[in-house]
Amino acid sequence: MEQKALPHPVPDLIRAARAEITALLHNDRTGAPKVTLRAGRLVGSAGDEREYVFECRQWNKALVGKDLLIRLTRSSAPWERAEATRTPQGKVRVVTSADLGHRPESASLTEDETSGWEVMADRLAQAGTSDSPVNLPVASWILGLGDPRLGRCGTPARFVRGYGERRFNARQRAAVEQALGSEVTFVWGPPGTGKTEVVTAIVEGSYRQGHRVLFVAPTKVAVDQAVGRICALLDGEDGFDTGLVQRTGDIAVASLTEKYGDRIVPERLAERLGGELDAKIKEQSARLDGMRAHLVAHEEYQNLGGRRDRLAREIGDIVQTLSKLEHDRAAALQAADVLRRQIADIGLPSGLFAQRKAAKLADLQAGLAVQEGKLGLIDQRRRTAVHDHKGRTADLTAADGRLSELAHRLRDAPEAPWLRTEISRTADRLKELQRERQQIASAVRGRCRVMGTTVSKAVQSRRLMDGVDVVVIDEAGMVNLASAWYAAGLAGKRVVVAGDFRQLPAVTHGSSSRNASPDAKAHSRQWIDRDAFHSAGLVDEAGRVLPDPRMVCLNEQYRMRRAICSIVNDVAYPDSPLVTARDEHGRLPPSLVDGALVLVDTSGRRVTNTVGREAHKSNPVHEAVIHELIRGLQYDGVLPARKHPVPPEGRRPTDRLAIITPYRNQVNALGASLKDRFGAEYDGLVDTVHRFQGSQRPMVIIDTVAGAGPKAGYFYAGVGLGSTTTRLLNVALSRAQDHLVVVADVEFLRRELPSGGEAARMLGHLEAHARRLPVDDLVPVRAASDLGGLDDSELARPAFFPADEVARAVAWDIARARTGIDIYCPFLSGDAVRKWLRLLVPRISAGVRVTVHTRSPEDGSSHARLVDLLRGQGCEVTQRERMHEKVLILDDTVLWHGSLNLLAHRGSTDLMMRLTDRGACEHVRRIIELARMDRPARTPGPHGTWRSRPAADRGAGQQRRPGAGEVVDGRLYVPVPRQEKDEFKSLVKADGNPYDLRWHSELKLWSMREGVPRDLVARWLP
Repeated sequence: MEQKALPHPVPDLIRAARAEITALLHNDRTGAPKVTLRAGRLVGSAGDEREYVFECRQWNKALVGKDLLIRLTRSSAPWERAEATRTPQGKVRVVTSADLGHRPESASLTEDETSGWEVMADRLAQAGTSDSPVNLPVASWILGLGDPRLGRCGTPARFVRGYGERRFNARQRAAVEQALGSEVTFVWGPPGTGKTEVVTAIVEGSYRQGHRVLFVAPTKVAVDQAVGRICALLDGEDGFDTGLVQRTGDIAVASLTEKYGDRIVPERLAERLGGELDAKIKEQSARLDGMRAHLVAHEEYQNLGGRRDRLAREIGDIVQTLSKLEHDRAAALQAADVLRRQIADIGLPSGLFAQRKAAKLADLQAGLAVQEGKLGLIDQRRRTAVHDHKGRTADLTAADGRLSELAHRLRDAPEAPWLRTEISRTADRLKELQRERQQIASAVRGRCRVMGTTVSKAVQSRRLMDGVDVVVIDEAGMVNLASAWYAAGLAGKRVVVAGDFRQLPAVTHGSSSRNASPDAKAHSRQWIDRDAFHSAGLVDEAGRVLPDPRMVCLNEQYRMRRAICSIVNDVAYPDSPLVTARDEHGRLPPSLVDGALVLVDTSGRRVTNTVGREAHKSNPVHEAVIHELIRGLQYDGVLPARKHPVPPEGRRPTDRLAIITPYRNQVNALGASLKDRFGAEYDGLVDTVHRFQGSQRPMVIIDTVAGAGPKAGYFYAGVGLGSTTTRLLNVALSRAQDHLVVVADVEFLRRELPSGGEAARMLGHLEAHARRLPVDDLVPVRAASDLGGLDDSELARPAFFPADEVARAVAWDIARARTGIDIYCPFLSGDAVRKWLRLLVPRISAGVRVTVHTRSPEDGSSHARLVDLLRGQGCEVTQRERMHEKVLILDDTVLWHGSLNLLAHRGSTDLMMRLTDRGACEHVRRIIELARMDRPARTPGPHGTWRSRPAADRGAGQQRRPGAGEVVDGRLYVPVPRQEKDEFKSLVKADGNPYDLRWHSELKLWSMREGVPRDLVARWLP
């Protein structure tokens, strides 16, 4: 039978969903929770499945209960599904179809995020069939197809309680009235415009119109916040206590559970309403278990009695056998004795009848052998019988004991026939009670008129409600197109789409997968990446809004002070600016942050981050600045000090402040150091933009991070109103209610940001309108001579040190080290090593551990000789290929950050920063320990020289421009970030200028003779 073709756009949506699965399986999962497995071995296989056992030092709690993927560490092969079981011995047993080899050295486990997409593809494949709940004509409205009715409810007060008294502005009222009178409505709600109040009023009105409403949002928090407001609106309605409003799925907002949990969670509703039945079920189950136990005892008693009789009979038989064996043994012994006497009487055959005597003697000896054989057989059978008698006797004793025990237990028990009859009756009665209990669960679902759940739960569940009339999709800008299409199709009569397409987009992977073709990426962008506003034709490709009667735009915001709203408009809403409808009064006490918009410019205090390959994703200077901002806010009473009593709700650090940063690396570093310095109540203060979507705080600090590494990073790369950069910046900026503080290296960003882009507009707005808070007011610039006069609290503060003060300040710290000194220095020079050994050797003699971390030297090189010198003086030396970190850590507490190649030249050429922060030290160590290189530093030629491209390769008459990392005409061309050029020059030009180092301004590249040692310049090569 020919398969029926799938309706439009299902094939495209399925293809896009499958592309997401493929992209996830090829994704490196950088930053995702992982478990590292080591020393594996193949222990078995069956069909395509293989079983491995690995060693595992530490399990990641984030992966508990998750579906898992596995692949070899540092492999670029796709991830494959796996089942992992932890053993008490610290091993991990893995079953997978992946071929990891017979003895995999190292493998990684991570969460399998493809299951949701697998379910999505399956659900889409059913669309258009009787098994699917999707209403295809309604779903098509999300694509701008069909002709949905547009109208306006003329009597909203009938359906929205207190409608006339509610403080709705004109556009909010227009949105409510259009939604209650139309088949499809789009509500564009930028930050702070009261979208949630509008959406909950639409839900309330739709319910009072007699509709069943399904409310969905992409996150649990968004669902919970809306459901909480819906409950407050409908709390007094008949049936509210028995499930009129329900929340399916896990609840993330604890206050919703505390206030309404018993009345909105289906399982708890069923439990409460079915309490009496549950008691009966429990009673009958216990009675049934008791009767079954008695019947088992009866059957055991009966079976054991029969066995006891068999044992007794067997023992009797064994006794008889033993008696007969004793009789036979005595007879055999007697016969043998007679034969022995006769043999003795004959003696040695001789004389006239010697031959006859010999024959007689042979007969007697043969007869004796027969009797002795018979005795041996009798003895063997006797031993067996004795052993059997002992075993049977022990079994009989045990059976008698158990029979006595069972007899006592069954003394008052009913007889077995009655038990069999009653067990059957009770089992039937229990099934009936359980059926009634299941019907209560169905009844609870049937009572639901308003259901709240996540988009993914709505897509993956087969049946949430007994019919859906209205679907409301909130935060729709974060919902991928396939999910939005499917969720909208669950509606029978009306769809309401609300959100902001200039805030966070859906998280997708297909369009950015390195393994996808350009056509596949374009397909994913069209059929997964777009949100409902774009797919419905309400927004053009450039992100500009198109006039359309289907959409109502909310434009009055009540969250941000005017100065904050102004920068948000400049970045995200230049074509449709928001109007501020709130006053200018703040919620916080006066503080050092005394303006609505504040800029902390770190340009003059840039310190190069040399730790890790993702140096641009963290910034120790900004970390120090934020520490001091918090210290100042504590002093001003905005935030509680560490040892103060626990503040009441509303005055906790996380109630008043949010710190938003673009990269997870900085979140981890800053989060750990804040908790370590200020206490556990400061945990959760900092996170990425995505984590703060849907929330707000009186004060927000945005850490731009950029400046410590060679580039700004992907966060700032996008241009255009529809770009991810704009959407991320919009969310970050618009979380602030009263105070927005931006920490930025203005000079670096001005140079690196795309010209004319929204990020550059933000920077320009800050320079023009923000109040400036000098960085030196927060993190002081100090001299080495200052250190001896500082108390402990001042010593604990971060501080900058000019290049000419660094050596003396470091020497001061080394002289006071008590437990350990760790020097991370990729390169070594003789003068520097000998200079610092004069300070390090006395500390080694005092019991201080000194460890130098450097690159692996080539045999016979000067680097190798210096490593031997360090070891000879008592230093520990660890080596790693291609390391480039330049850090000093003392006593696991003091951290020197910047371009401090302590053992490679006489001193720093840049500003350095000193931190007294155990958390920062631990974070830096962790990054260094995790550093791994995925490819060789550079592919040398057959004799260890660089592969060159001769002039002949350029083509006749064509002047070829050398590229980064290439050797042209015997010269190696190298790109070096501006902030690292002094270090680069000092290394390459050491001992004069032996490699003829030159700068080519037209190429923005340095060049040198190709004979330069590879380890000298490897870190700057592409």
